[in-house]
Amino acid sequence: MISKANIPTRRQMLDALSAEPEFDVVVIGGGATGLGVAVDAASRGLRVALFEKNDFASGTSSKSTKLIHGGVRYLANPRNWGLIREALVERRTLLTNAPELVQPRQFVVPCYSRLKAFWYGAGLSLYSMFSGGGRGMGPVRYVDALGAVAMLPGLQRKKLKGALCYSDAQFDDAGLAVALYQTAVGYGAKVLNYMPVEEMLTDGRKVTECVARDSETGERYTVRARAYINCAGVWVDTIRRMVDVEVGNLVRVSRGSHVVVDGSFLPTENAMVVPKTSDGRVLFCIPWQGRTLIGTTDIEQGQAPFDPQPSSEEIDFMIENANRYLTRRIRRGDVRASFAGLRPLFAARKAGLNEGTAKLSRGYAVVPEFKNLLTVAGGKWTSYRAMAESALATAQQLELLQRSGCRTRSLPLVMENRAEAMALQQALLKSPVIDQQLGARLLAFVRLAATRMGARTAQDVLHRRLRLGQLDAVRTQALMPVVEEMLARVLEKKA
Repeated sequence: MISKANIPTRRQMLDALSAEPEFDVVVIGGGATGLGVAVDAASRGLRVALFEKNDFASGTSSKSTKLIHGGVRYLANPRNWGLIREALVERRTLLTNAPELVQPRQFVVPCYSRLKAFWYGAGLSLYSMFSGGGRGMGPVRYVDALGAVAMLPGLQRKKLKGALCYSDAQFDDAGLAVALYQTAVGYGAKVLNYMPVEEMLTDGRKVTECVARDSETGERYTVRARAYINCAGVWVDTIRRMVDVEVGNLVRVSRGSHVVVDGSFLPTENAMVVPKTSDGRVLFCIPWQGRTLIGTTDIEQGQAPFDPQPSSEEIDFMIENANRYLTRRIRRGDVRASFAGLRPLFAARKAGLNEGTAKLSRGYAVVPEFKNLLTVAGGKWTSYRAMAESALATAQQLELLQRSGCRTRSLPLVMENRAEAMALQQALLKSPVIDQQLGARLLAFVRLAATRMGARTAQDVLHRRLRLGQLDAVRTQALMPVVEEMLARVLEKKA
């Protein structure tokens, strides 16, 4: 059982790197996959160090569509059915292991043609069959036009025939990343953000050492491990080229953008699915923490900037496709926040390198190279645990690690003060002024975020610990200097 005594400070973890630089596993990347590997390895009793260049989940892993799902759009290709089945098994696992962060959600597909209703129904029935039900996952059902409007107030009624309803799951991506961080360090892993890996040293055959630098102090730490697991997401090829500059690409990069509007545009706890946008994708309109989240797009991205932004064309595209189904039209001025994430798409030759990224699935692979470097390429949030288990199984097959059983299939994840954080989030969104009482609550949370959740900057607190940044950009910007001042006081007292 993990207790408060199990959560070390950043300074304690840095000191441990100096005192004992030998590990079983070094993980590079602190997004969903890297944190999942750290939890899996540490819970087996292995010595683990994880290095993240920025904040945990600050890249792709905090900029998702907030869904734990199999991917209904992949049903059309039978080659993807195995991927869908695995993801739906993982959905069931997460509903059990992280119930505070992952909850069932009803999804409604409006149908304006009976023929399309038949085809969508057949596909969703297959999807439901793959899931096996349970944990709040009900069967697919059809409702008439009146039932559809009851489930989706604000739905366009003209020519509406009915709707198909199915179950999936919604989650807080950055919140789950914090839970993985707390679970990993609770089991003894040294998990450090703002620690970019700058060198991967070799003896000509295998990786011998890894050099990471503390961005706050400039101090460099050299560590050694039996296995190095590259979980850098869209940047995995950058890490591989630290070992060999001539390696080819394992991933292609796709940008997925989202907009957030007031919940009044779709005042319901049910999510709406636009089954086919003008570019052939699925668009989700999902209730999320009092707002409506709309996304996503699929734009091939040649480079992988750390902080991608939605283009004006993408924002217009999402608004236009959502408005086809809504009685109250969304305008550009209604957008409260927008964000974009980069998808690492596994680019194996058989996946079709000449195809656009929209045709690539969210499959993944564990690629061993240089005897002891394993790169996890591709994947998505839903499959993070299975990807971690696969990476460690591969390391065992290569005899880099001793054989031991995986515990994460039934391992509850630690998440402290979740209800308190969400209550504070809503209070900050509603109150234009921070009075003494609200200021005291915010300061207490900033202290908790810094000492128990790994936060080091005001953006860490507001965007990924309180989740304000993706709900209201203007309010978040106004709070930034307040939290910066509070955090400076907290970090002076305790590192």
